[in-house]
Amino acid sequence: MTAVASARPALRHRLAERGVDRTLLLLVPGLLVTLCLFLYPFLYGLQLSFAPRKGGVFANYARFFGDPYLRDTIWTTLGIALPATFINVLASIPIAYVMRGRVRGKRLLTTILVVPITLGTVLTAQGLIMYGGPAGWLNKVLTVLGITDQPLPLIHNYTGVLLSLVITGFPFSFLLTLSYLSGIDPALEKAAATLGATWVQRFRRITLPLLAPGLAITFCLSFVMAFSVFPSAQLVGDPANETRVISIAAYHAAFEEYDYSMGSAVAMLMAVVMLIVIGLVMAWRGTLYRGATGGKG
Repeated sequence: MTAVASARPALRHRLAERGVDRTLLLLVPGLLVTLCLFLYPFLYGLQLSFAPRKGGVFANYARFFGDPYLRDTIWTTLGIALPATFINVLASIPIAYVMRGRVRGKRLLTTILVVPITLGTVLTAQGLIMYGGPAGWLNKVLTVLGITDQPLPLIHNYTGVLLSLVITGFPFSFLLTLSYLSGIDPALEKAAATLGATWVQRFRRITLPLLAPGLAITFCLSFVMAFSVFPSAQLVGDPANETRVISIAAYHAAFEEYDYSMGSAVAMLMAVVMLIVIGLVMAWRGTLYRGATGGKG
């Protein structure tokens, strides 16, 4: 028995065989950051949402769904976020498809496409006001050319918020789509071309099925960014009516009415809606092709 026990590997070696070793300690800082900056605030906000000023445990949620002015913010936000996300993802596909190959000035073009990321939503909104406002250069040019008699209503409405989300969200979608396309081996399309497939057939039968799972991830991440819109809805939208999104409702409850419990409840509902949309997209992604892409890495 002593010989058998001595021949048994030490616990450290047995754990190492299962992929558990000291390198996992490197995860500790990241886990602590996640715990402090995400998990704790989320759990605190969740319990705060069930502690209303007056009424029962679910009073905040009953108030939200019982008030059309609050309840409709969900559909208003979806009505802005979903179109913006679809536009960004769909527009990024052909551009990334071309940019993945050898293109003259590729680095310069890529830099130009991703510049809006560095500007942020506030500067983007300011630019829209300056260039697309009633006294902006765009409306001035259109008026001088006789194309329109009145300035186009491009800001302080739904259009202004949508334009802002497209401008700030497209670079993110483009970079993600480009990374997924770069992982698809070009030899697959070349092989199809030798068999007489046109570029449309190659894209539809080869590239798009391999790209679709990545597009689902891109859609989810882009949607989360668009759904949490706040500065754009305030600066270039109509925050009291047409673009009163759910984040504005949460801000109004927490920092104008000083009802932090109600603000937390709205924030929790905001998270639930995002999770529902992401869950539907990921469920659709699970039905797609998940085999090898023939990628280079």
